[in-house]
This record gives sequence, C-alpha cells and structure tokens, in this order.
Amino acid sequence: MKISKLAGIGLTALLMTVSMGARAADGGACMPGIQSAGELKVGVGIMGLKPWVWQEQDGSYHGLEKDILDFVAQDIGIPKTQYVVTEWSTLIPGLKAGRWDIVLSAMTKTQQRMQDGGVVFSDPYFMYNDRLIVLKDSKYQQPADLKGKPVASVMGSMDSLVAHDLEEKGEVGQVLDFNNFGEPFQALRNGQVQAVVLDQATLLGQMSGNTDLRVIGDPLYYVPGEEWRAAEDKADYRLGAVGIAVRPECTDLLAALNKAVAKLESTGKRKEILERYGLWDESQVKLMK
Repeated sequence: MKISKLAGIGLTALLMTVSMGARAADGGACMPGIQSAGELKVGVGIMGLKPWVWQEQDGSYHGLEKDILDFVAQDIGIPKTQYVVTEWSTLIPGLKAGRWDIVLSAMTKTQQRMQDGGVVFSDPYFMYNDRLIVLKDSKYQQPADLKGKPVASVMGSMDSLVAHDLEEKGEVGQVLDFNNFGEPFQALRNGQVQAVVLDQATLLGQMSGNTDLRVIGDPLYYVPGEEWRAAEDKADYRLGAVGIAVRPECTDLLAALNKAVAKLESTGKRKEILERYGLWDESQVKLMK
C-alpha cells in the first residue's frame, strides 16, 4: 500500500511514541507506565557482592537490597521486579536513557551525582562508614600504628577520599587505589599495604568467606571532595547515606519511593533487615542531619 509523505510523517511519529514505551515520563508521571508494565526494572552494578544482592543457582535473589526492593515494590504496588545487571559506570547513564526505572545498588546520595549526573535520590535507607582493616595476625592495634604505613582503597570511591584525607593529615602513609573492591584485600594479604580503608558492608562480605581480617579504631565517616564540600554541608542528608536513584522527571515515582522508605523506617523493617545482615549499629539510627 502506498503511503503519502504526510501520512508517513504521522506514522513515523506514532511509531516513535510507541517505541518510547509505557515507561516514558510525561509531566512527572512515570508510575502509570511502570504499573502498566507490571514490573519495576532495577539497574544494579554490584550483583553477587554480599551482603547487598546475589543470585543462587536456582535463580533466586537474596541480600540486603533484595529485601528492601521487595518491601518497596510491594508498597508502591508493582507485582514484579527485574534486575538489569550492568557495569557500575553505566548505572546513571542507563537510568537517564530509560533502560531501567530506578538504581538500587548501594549508591551513595551525593551532590555530585545529583548535579553532574542529573539524577535525584529517594530518602536514604542505609549509612556507610569506613573501617581501618588489617590482617588478624598483624602487629597493628590502633590507628596511630599506621602512621607512615601504606594503605589501600578503591579508585574513584568515597572510601578513597577518606583514605586520602587520612594521608593528608599524616595519619597513614601512601594510599594505593585499586580498580575494584577485591584488589585492596589481595594487596593486604601479599604485604603490599598494611591496611585497607573500605566500608563496613564490603568488610562483612570479605569476612563471610575469610577469617583473617579485623578492624582497628572507630568508624570513619565519608568526607566530600573539596569542590563539593560547600554543597554537601548544605544538604539535608548525612554524607554516606544510600538512596534509590530516579530520573528527575519521575516526580510521582520519587514520591512513592519516599513514602515506602518512610514506612520501611516507621515499621521497624529497615532495622530488622540491617540486623539480619549484621549491619545495624548506632551509625544507622540517624540518616538525615
């Protein structure tokens, strides 16, 4: 059948509209598309990393964030969830492109991610803190013992900022930054560094399969990079808080998520979940300033 040029343009526009899918945001409304699909697509860059989320051989998912996802999805009325596993660096670009509806992947809420990355975050559900991690049989008993000693962290992470802050203060020696969260522990075990500066959840994951680690000193809290210090000082959340990332145009989805996170807190479910994975402590009580 022959189609006129004008009709062709109309057909093209119609196909473009259809191709955008039911998930496209219109005037701040993303929930109708998600409800129509009956499924919440979740971008995740840490699949397999305990205690966050992992998949068993039978295909079932488990972990701290799987439990939180189940609660949130039920509360906002979405019957199914689908994980889309991707590289960490593509989580925000993929969210903005509409490849997934949310990012629920142990992502800290920062001004840099919101302003430069162009996303927004729900109210937080977890608080990171860093620990000074040494080998169980090492001679180091307190943080002062690490003065001048090399330590390891992960390149581009908030943990690395904490480690370099310690270096600048003269409390540790050189900081070696590695590409992933396993390499610092390899460096510790082969004697390349004397301690690791990483968060308590990563430590818990490492200790689930190893008994050769211990911590020294008190928890260390995240510090902002110098260029973001003023903006973070004005923020209403404590730096280190973890939230659910959403496209800024999805105002209805963000509101629904915040309502679910509030219920997670008011019912005591958040504490229950964190206790289940050995992550509840005083630092988790207050996530906002």
